[in-house]
Amino acid sequence: MALQDKYKALTDAAAAAGISDLAVREQDGILYVDGTAADGATKDHLWDVYNQIDPNFASGDLVLNVNVAVDAAVTHAKVITESSNLNIRKGPGTDQPIVGKAAHGEVITLVNRSNDLWWLVRTNDGEEGYCYAKYLEPQA
Repeated sequence: MALQDKYKALTDAAAAAGISDLAVREQDGILYVDGTAADGATKDHLWDVYNQIDPNFASGDLVLNVNVAVDAAVTHAKVITESSNLNIRKGPGTDQPIVGKAAHGEVITLVNRSNDLWWLVRTNDGEEGYCYAKYLEPQA
């Protein structure tokens, strides 16, 4: 099965959600889906669709690179780890690859409170991903 067929439900969901600058390409046995979502809930929905096709994201044959539009960022959160940096992950879960780090005490942009455990964030350097909510304190 071609990867575009395998992930058709995901790419259709991205198109239906109005992902701007949506780009889908296959290279070296990996399907890349790029674009910009209007809000964090839309990005979370795409991760849910992805998980239904590939439970626990085990196949390793898709890169979902959808960021949230900057104007969707509504508030900030402070990193409240004991002393270490906070991992920022590609998706919501400790099984997801680390795409960046936020320093202890750093205030980062809170894009979306995805659920009670994982929040979608963006650093001042533009790194975007999910952090464990226990280590974030919402700021006014």
